[in-house]
Amino acid sequence: MTDFVLTHEVTIRLSFFFGVFILMAVWEWRAPRRALRVSKLLRWANNLGLVFLNSFILRLLFPAAAVGVAAFAHQQGWGLFNYYAVPDFAAIIAAVIIMDFIIYLQHVMVHAIPVLWRLHRVHHADLDYDVTTGARFHPLEIILSMLIKFATILLLGPSVVAVIIFEVVLNAMAMFNHGNVGLPKELDSLLRFFVVTPDMHRVHHSVEDDEANSNFGFNLSWWDRLFGTYREQPRAGHQGMTIGIHKFRELKQSTWITGMLSMPFMGKLNSYVINRRQWNEKS
Repeated sequence: MTDFVLTHEVTIRLSFFFGVFILMAVWEWRAPRRALRVSKLLRWANNLGLVFLNSFILRLLFPAAAVGVAAFAHQQGWGLFNYYAVPDFAAIIAAVIIMDFIIYLQHVMVHAIPVLWRLHRVHHADLDYDVTTGARFHPLEIILSMLIKFATILLLGPSVVAVIIFEVVLNAMAMFNHGNVGLPKELDSLLRFFVVTPDMHRVHHSVEDDEANSNFGFNLSWWDRLFGTYREQPRAGHQGMTIGIHKFRELKQSTWITGMLSMPFMGKLNSYVINRRQWNEKS
């Protein structure tokens, strides 16, 4: 199984990526949750252009990728699951959950630390919210995320199968919960006890400070509930809320790939809103 995953890792990941992407794109086209403010052609060309640039950079810098690090850790006997005998199925489930928790902590961190927020705001500055937003990140943040993932794998020692399952599920869920789609209210409420839904995560992309600093989860919704960062709905509702960042409203800043690449280096370095309370607590 491990040899098969290592041999076909790229094929497995790309198959799931394009399969989920096409499914979400069709869903958004047939039943959009919100009307888009910006030309879809313009946004998709630039957002996907950034995705392909990031993929090229990662393959250039880290040709072994996360599964290669997992295989190396196993060979060296490094990591928690390589020190203790844990049944394979239990080890896979535990590893996926722990790695998802690390992603949650990383997400909070890039909001809380000003220099990292400068990178992460590329993701938030999208003026619309759809399947392409889920993969829109600055190359430096992608590199940082990969290094954190490598460190987690070396300390945890998950199997190659666990890592590929985690990566496939995380990418699929990122596209799903960034989709410009909605679920029936009852189904959405039920799913939120387990995973992040589009309506749940959309709140996180609000221009309002307190809303943007809530619902950090990408996959499992438990972490936001456990750590007090859960917010059920945006104040203005999903149709009335504004997506993006207040000071990045022009297309050349928020939408064009040149603006996205230069965004971390624009403006002064100030404390970020996660450390401020400027909103009306009663609203």
